[in-house]
Amino acid sequence: MALMKFLKGLFFGLILWFCIHTIVTVVDGLTDEVGRSDVGIVLGNKVELDGQPSKRLQSRLDKAVELYNKKYFDNIIVSGGLGQEGYDEAQVMKDYLVKAGIPSDVIIVDNKGENTQMTAENSKAIMDSNNFQTATVITQYYHVTRTKLAFYNAGVKEVYSAHARIFELRDIYSLVREFFAYYQYLFLR
Repeated sequence: MALMKFLKGLFFGLILWFCIHTIVTVVDGLTDEVGRSDVGIVLGNKVELDGQPSKRLQSRLDKAVELYNKKYFDNIIVSGGLGQEGYDEAQVMKDYLVKAGIPSDVIIVDNKGENTQMTAENSKAIMDSNNFQTATVITQYYHVTRTKLAFYNAGVKEVYSAHARIFELRDIYSLVREFFAYYQYLFLR
């Protein structure tokens, strides 16, 4: 009987922990922390079969255009890998930004950003080679907290954040996934 009570308490404690963590993640992600930084970094996402950015990726890029035009940063790193669809995400991202009026010479392509950790590490190396100290990361709201952690772990000490303005039903799945991924990044770096 005592074991069942303990297990029940443990179960409800874990559920409470998950709920609190998820609320903090959502609030952190929806609260843009923008300030003047050396570089904006847009994390990659799916490219559609026709070679166009997915709605999620397009919304990240649109946010980067908005912040660039408001002079929050003068340079942009686009980071992504080779997607299942066969497109270089980072190159598609650069092409989209150029069409949106961003000068090509301020966009740095990282086509080895296969995941958040790789994007953080690659971006840190790019930042070091360009003498950039501060960054603004741009991604989905549910991904902001883990992305900032990855950048801190990579050695970027001043990280601002902004979220893409798109909400989808799949965000529920993504929030659950982020719970586990955050602690993986926190403890298994």
